[in-house]
Amino acid sequence: MNDPLDPDVAAPRDTALIVLKWLVIALTATMLAGMVTLIWLFATRFPQPIAELPNALALPEGETVSAITRGRGFVAVVTDGGEILIFDANGTRLRQRIELSKE
Repeated sequence: MNDPLDPDVAAPRDTALIVLKWLVIALTATMLAGMVTLIWLFATRFPQPIAELPNALALPEGETVSAITRGRGFVAVVTDGGEILIFDANGTRLRQRIELSKE
């Protein structure tokens, strides 16, 4: 009779254990592929930074800046006086002036 504690006797392989082993291997491979995909997407899909803001803006006399933002080809400045000033990309030429309502 086969003694289960005898080291010379080969134990029968449990098929459920073999299936579980391959499921763990498949899950590990899937997770690694997912991580590589996420890293690749982060590296390639984030937008490239645009140029820095200009060092100086040609603000009209007496205006103070409340907020500033940069778009493609323009710089927008919100003033404390309730206006939005649109400058060219260099910040030297005023292209448009927008009055904000005082509601």
